[in-house]
Amino acid sequence: MLQQAPYATAAVTAGVLGSAYFAYHIYQNRKKLPTEWTHVGTLENIYSYPVKSCGGIAMETAMCTTLGLRDGWLRDRVLMVVDQKGNFVTARNYPELLLVQPSVRNSILTLKHRDMEPVYVNLAEVVALQSPKTAVVWGVTVPVLDCGWEVSEWFSRLLDLSAINFRLVYYATQKPRKGNMFYKFTKNDTGALPDETSYHIINASSVSDLNARLRSCQVTHHTFRPNFVVQGPQPYDEDRWRFLKIGDNVFEVIKPCLSYRQISDPEERLASGPSPRMGLQLALRSGHGLVSLHDHVSAA
Repeated sequence: MLQQAPYATAAVTAGVLGSAYFAYHIYQNRKKLPTEWTHVGTLENIYSYPVKSCGGIAMETAMCTTLGLRDGWLRDRVLMVVDQKGNFVTARNYPELLLVQPSVRNSILTLKHRDMEPVYVNLAEVVALQSPKTAVVWGVTVPVLDCGWEVSEWFSRLLDLSAINFRLVYYATQKPRKGNMFYKFTKNDTGALPDETSYHIINASSVSDLNARLRSCQVTHHTFRPNFVVQGPQPYDEDRWRFLKIGDNVFEVIKPCLSYRQISDPEERLASGPSPRMGLQLALRSGHGLVSLHDHVSAA
């Protein structure tokens, strides 16, 4: 299913439409967390994407942290591929990245691709032995650790048949990077290397509704690369959610969806881009806690 994603994502972009006014209003009232909740569904899937733009890993349980989901050395979007200038590259330009399937056992990252031999990276050694350098993601300079020649040569052969054009790097701080100030993110909302916020949720029935409108292709929730998939709400019920509670973890909706399904505010369109989008960008508002499959999902 993940192997279909490069072609589907060319037609439908992951993310979420936002309302600038609504986002700012929420920003002004962040400390006023809800006291009443309405059950809306159950948590059907949990995914972590350790390497930005590469395949996801299905999880049964995970810890929610400021930087995103974590289970030991498996952390969400803490690695990325960069070019020779240190600029990040993604599947938007190199869709073959989506066919790279990672796995993490203890501190060993394994990367597989149907046309390549597996390659292995000991993340503990990277952290212990490498000195921080800098890379750039979405115009923001971030500290990173180089993951070594072998895996960089592997990605270079995969992406353009070269030997040295790309490097794999590891996020080198526990502090979130700077975010898109148009949406008034707090300093703790933007995670390590995701496009916008540390968490992204998809309503399964909204994806089904989208498929009913598509003619030339079909998509799955994998197309949108969510951390969470919720089962139960009606299509686009998420448009009305301001906060979500998954298990005991409280999240705030930073960029809520709008109805179907283009952005109209010109300034917001400039900040978010022109594509129709799906899902909700979330920021953690509670302490660190576990999420597990089939947790209750409530909204306010």
